[in-house]
Amino acid sequence: MPPRIRLHPRALCVLKSPSHAPIRQTYASLATATTPAFPLDQPLRSAPPIRRYPPTQPPSHKPPEVRKSQLHRQYQSLLKSSPLILLFQHNNIKAVEWMGIRRELASALKKIDAEKVRNGGDAVQDLFANDIRIQVIQTGIFASALRVVEFFDPEEGNGMDGEVLTHGLSRRAYEAASNKKLRVELEPLMSGPLAVIAFPAVSPQYLKAVLSILSPSPEFPAPRRKANPDYHDPLVQAGLQKFMLLGARVEGKVFDLEGTRWVGGIDGGIDGLRAQLVAMLQGAGAGLANTLDSASKSLYFTMEGRRLDMEEKEKGPEPATEEKTE
Repeated sequence: MPPRIRLHPRALCVLKSPSHAPIRQTYASLATATTPAFPLDQPLRSAPPIRRYPPTQPPSHKPPEVRKSQLHRQYQSLLKSSPLILLFQHNNIKAVEWMGIRRELASALKKIDAEKVRNGGDAVQDLFANDIRIQVIQTGIFASALRVVEFFDPEEGNGMDGEVLTHGLSRRAYEAASNKKLRVELEPLMSGPLAVIAFPAVSPQYLKAVLSILSPSPEFPAPRRKANPDYHDPLVQAGLQKFMLLGARVEGKVFDLEGTRWVGGIDGGIDGLRAQLVAMLQGAGAGLANTLDSASKSLYFTMEGRRLDMEEKEKGPEPATEEKTE
């Protein structure tokens, strides 16, 4: 037989006491309690997820600390911030030849700045000599950065946990640049050793100076020996013979050699281009006004002639006058 548990008389009295009835009622009320209604003022959306990375270092498709990733980011910034880019091909140019070419280019650009200051354009934002320089690029990385700039839309680059990643090293940017069905106009030129010259603005004056130094032609003659003897130094001329202009990218459009020289040959620079545009618009407006005026005059003369003809028909033929006889 199982052992019997004997209860003390005081324990029986405590269990039978009516003072414990509210405790049992409380437990029963908690068991039968209903869930409260959802408050209307509480937002229905859940809290945003906690970021697993600092905002200054978003996740990248490739390691951002390597040199290739940094060059990729630098080339993207160059393409986005430069409305005019010249593309050159170089072949085995020595370091001393590069030094001479850069020296002559900087000297020609500083002359343009000095000329603009003499003409009254002393605004700092209009002087670009210190911002225009030759930069040797990695062709493959530059081509990839160009595809990202052309085909990647940052507004559609959804990243991890519903966040938006707008930088050009994200997974979505890589997928957009990897679409082989999309073609870049500069793609045929993306081969061999290349160098670029980026302009912070589309300025025909500075472009003309660059072309006269790096790619002289009858339209853009090179400086004479008497005016600039350093330009005719054998090292500089040897380097320029290995330097060839391929084309230009102006406001996202590709220009060949003829188009590039046309942009550099605009008289008066950007001010001359604005003057040509204003004259073109004024001529078009005057021609339109003359056309509308001539049409209205023709209609007026037609209606007036018709009115006179109808009035003559309503009057009828004039009575013949009898000749007076003597």
